[in-house]
Amino acid sequence: MSNHITSNHITGPSLGAPPDDPRLDVCDLYVFASPNDPARTVLILTANPGAGPMRPGAVYRVAIDNDGDLRNDIAFNFVFSEPVEGPDGARQKADVYLALGATARVDAAAGSRIFGDVEVSFGKTPHVWRSGGFLFFVGARSDAAFVDRDGIANLLGGDGAQNPWTGRDAHAGADVIAMAIELPTDYLGARPDVRIWARVSLLEDRTWRHVDRTGHPLVADLLTGLDGAAPGAFAAGEPNRDRDRWIGALIEVMGELGGYRREDAVEAINAEGTLPDMLTYRPGKPTAYPNGRTLTDDVADYRLGFLTDGGCPPSGLAPHDDLLPAFPYLGAPHSRRP
Repeated sequence: MSNHITSNHITGPSLGAPPDDPRLDVCDLYVFASPNDPARTVLILTANPGAGPMRPGAVYRVAIDNDGDLRNDIAFNFVFSEPVEGPDGARQKADVYLALGATARVDAAAGSRIFGDVEVSFGKTPHVWRSGGFLFFVGARSDAAFVDRDGIANLLGGDGAQNPWTGRDAHAGADVIAMAIELPTDYLGARPDVRIWARVSLLEDRTWRHVDRTGHPLVADLLTGLDGAAPGAFAAGEPNRDRDRWIGALIEVMGELGGYRREDAVEAINAEGTLPDMLTYRPGKPTAYPNGRTLTDDVADYRLGFLTDGGCPPSGLAPHDDLLPAFPYLGAPHSRRP
């Protein structure tokens, strides 16, 4: 198997972020019931390892399919102003647009502006904004993901397959920019579940270019560059085409790492809903990946166990201990101004 894993969450920034701009690197998508109100749901998209100002002109989107056709029915679009340097460091503002129905499938930041000119938080104290039933936070936060990145590289590279782990959490002490929304669960319109994914897009020469995306943890990282595809092919795609385009490559990986027969791999993919690359979330059921994703789910162990058909031992890593009990739940950034 050729290994072309390029995301920062696996191989580190030395191989480049899409497209050579870490501000456009979407890291993780979390979906879970609020621990303080079971009638509310939290959506968090993290991006930009290093947690500096975001890319002006880009559209960061969390999109929701609530009727099973794998097309966006609801979209939260996040856009950022040009950063301004001040005496205490960079300052930046963000807008959030809520798009519904056909408008949710527009590439631009379409929809109604539900938060405007919100100050991006680069300090340790989170500033939470409210509009109607929505809560919003945007800013630098501690990265909740815990991953033995070198161990995954060992496994995918064919070294140490029996026990590839190093015991080192590549995200300990790391920061990201978080875009977090909390909303009434009923607003999702789940019938009975929803499917949620995220992407970032740029307008170049009057054409939208989709440069990164995420749904299931580590799936985009795994498929990027496989099956002879150009590095940006997976990021440019739409979920409703994922299965036709990528299931062959995924089956091959599962065969090589886990000894899956084709029919067994297809059964496992169907059972999890690995493709299309969208998180499935059924409100009312306990939130734990693969039903949504909480900030403490050990998704790296889950994914490697899935790929190896249970043949990979647990990494031994634990969730980070700096999470907050209330929105936005992610801990304070590690190296930021007060």
